[in-house]
Amino acid sequence: MNVDATTPLIALIAGEDSGDQLGADLIIALRKHYPQARFIGIGGRRMQELGFESWYDIRELSLFGFAEVIGHLPRLLKLRKELIARLLAAQPAVVVGIDAPDFNLGLERRLKQAGLRTVHYVSPSIWAWREKRADKIGQSVHRVLCLFPMEPPIYARHGIDARFVGHPLADRFALVSDRVPARRALQLPLDVPVLALLPGSRHSELERMGGIFLDAAQRITAAMPGLRVVIPAANSRALATLKGMLARGPRDDSAPILLDGHAHEAMLAADVVLLASGTATLEAMLAKRPMVVGYRVSPLSYRIARLFNMLKTDVYALPNILARACGLGKDTLLAPELMQDDFTADKLTHATLQLFRDSERRGAIVAAFEQLHEALRGHLPGHAGDHAAGAIVDLLGHER
Repeated sequence: MNVDATTPLIALIAGEDSGDQLGADLIIALRKHYPQARFIGIGGRRMQELGFESWYDIRELSLFGFAEVIGHLPRLLKLRKELIARLLAAQPAVVVGIDAPDFNLGLERRLKQAGLRTVHYVSPSIWAWREKRADKIGQSVHRVLCLFPMEPPIYARHGIDARFVGHPLADRFALVSDRVPARRALQLPLDVPVLALLPGSRHSELERMGGIFLDAAQRITAAMPGLRVVIPAANSRALATLKGMLARGPRDDSAPILLDGHAHEAMLAADVVLLASGTATLEAMLAKRPMVVGYRVSPLSYRIARLFNMLKTDVYALPNILARACGLGKDTLLAPELMQDDFTADKLTHATLQLFRDSERRGAIVAAFEQLHEALRGHLPGHAGDHAAGAIVDLLGHER
C-alpha cells in the first residue's frame, strides 16, 4: 500500500452528484493532513477541479432502483472488475467508497480481502432496509463513516467500527433561516405566499412523477390567488425536461418560475415546499421549511421491495426518520408523506393547502427542524468533511 507520509495515494469512488460534492469536501480536508496526496478513482467535476484523477465517468454509477440497476448490470460488473484490477495494481493507502453502496460494497469487499484498507462514507439506510446488511458491510470495510447520529449504535450491535462525522449539509445552512435575502435574490415579492416545487433530479423521476407534481402545483395555485411557484431544476437535463412540461401549462402570471439550479435559495424563499422524497427533504428541513413529500418508484422496484419484505420502516422522508430517532414527531409526521398509490395530485394538493392554512403547525414544524439541525451537527467543532478526513487519517495513523 502507498502510505508515504508526504505523498500518499488515496482512492475515492463516488457515485452521483452528491457523492462528487462529498468527495470534493473530503479531498480538501485530507490535504490538510497530506498536502501532496494524490487522489484516484471515480469522481465528478468538483473532485476533478481539485486535481482528482477520475478513471471513469461518474455518470456510470448514477442509477436508481432495482429495475434500473438490473438493466445495466453487465456493464456495471465489467466496470467493477476493471476497477478492482486497477486499484490492486495501484495499491493505494486507503480506498474510500462514497455512497453508491450497491456498487461500492462489493468492490470494497474484494479489496479488503486482498489486503487494502477500505472505508465506506455514507452508511446505507440500514435503519430502513435490512439491518442484517450491517454484517456484510463489516466484511467489506474497516470503518463506516455515518452522516446520521442513530447509525453508529446499529453498527455497534454487530461489532462494526462506525463513526458519526456529522452531515455536510448541516454546515451549509444557518440554524435560523431568513427568507428575505433569498426572495430578493430570486426577485420574488416579500408579501406573497411562495411554494417551492422540487419534483426530482433524475430523468426517470421526472418522467414518472413530474406531471403529477405540476398538476398539484396548478391546483394549489388556483386555490391560492397570488401564490408564486418556483421550480429549481437540479441539472441541465432536468431543466430541459421541465421546460417541455411547463410549455403545456398556463403562461400567465400564475405560471411557475423555472430556475436553473438555486434549490437552496428556492427553499429558503418559500413558505412551504412540495418535493420528491430524497436528499432534498433533508435540505428543506435544514432550510426550516414545512414540506409535503411524495414519491413513486417503478412498479417493478416496488413489487420486489414488498415481495422480499425489505422495508423496515413505516416512514420514508429523512426529516421524519430523524424525528423518530431523536424522540420528536412520534404521533404526527413532521412532513406528510404521500407514497406510491397515495401519490396523487389531489392528495398532494390537499396536504399542501393544509400547511399553508395552518400557521401554528408551520411554527411547530420549524421549531422541531431547528432541533434536528442541531442533532445533525452533533455538537462537533469544524465541518463534516474535516471529521470524515480525521476518521480516515486515524485509521492510517500508525502507518504515517
